Amino acid sequence: AVVSTQSTGEVVMICIVLCTSEYCLETTQQLEDKIKEKAQEAYAEKISFNSEMELFSNTITTCLQELVAHLDSLCEPALSAMLKVNWSTLDSVGDQSAYTTSITSHLAATIPAVRDLLHNSRKYFTNYCLKFANSFIPKYVNQIYKCKPVSTVGAEQLLLDTHSLKTVLLQLPSLGSAVARKPTPSFTKTVSQGMVRAEMILKLVMAPSESQLAFVESYINLLSDKDIGDFQKVLEMKGFKRSEQMEMIELFKKTANIPDSEDVGNVADQDSSRIRKLEKLIKKQF
Repeated sequence: AVVSTQSTGEVVMICIVLCTSEYCLETTQQLEDKIKEKAQEAYAEKISFNSEMELFSNTITTCLQELVAHLDSLCEPALSAMLKVNWSTLDSVGDQSAYTTSITSHLAATIPAVRDLLHNSRKYFTNYCLKFANSFIPKYVNQIYKCKPVSTVGAEQLLLDTHSLKTVLLQLPSLGSAVARKPTPSFTKTVSQGMVRAEMILKLVMAPSESQLAFVESYINLLSDKDIGDFQKVLEMKGFKRSEQMEMIELFKKTANIPDSEDVGNVADQDSSRIRKLEKLIKKQF
């Protein structure tokens, strides 16, 4: 199990272990190749350091997981703070919310430090940024679902916050660097897909719902999503009563051609259904 690291010293040590493991992995491969060159053909095919190289590779993976867990743990209090805001009573949209500023500050302090520590392991730093995006974005989307009920003004504020975070996340690989490096296409796609979904959810919360059919069609068009549990979460964010939700869900099932046999279930039991799908979609970018 990955245990989040708590101190800068531990982050430094993890980066040292990662870089050392990378060096050992490369030199072990070189050593195997050199020994095979010197050995007689009959023995060469029996020479293999695969188990040793797998050990170093696994160590690198663990180090990356630890670094991501560390940054996740720094952002966790800010994500929790989202739920302490009464999003239904906001009367105006201001600057980005305090939780957004907190997350941005942690990213600005941590990412450049890790990049410097992994300056000779650029591919692993890139992988670190991608793994963090894979971890953070589904959690953020899940928190948005939990912000309920949300007024139109509250949704506008959350949308502004989401746009600010998306901008920072897209710049993550070169955050705080004097040299602006263009992120890899896979990283840009990962961040864009995840955060655009968050934006679409909030735009739906802001959308008028006097016409139930128009709202259902907007949901299907914006999210291309036939998950009843996620649809019900949006209805809860908009503050629909339970009876109204059932009416909307029946209309949603009819419009989206979902079989009547599909069980709506309890949203509480489906809280992570779409998040898991989103995580799988993002992980395909590796």
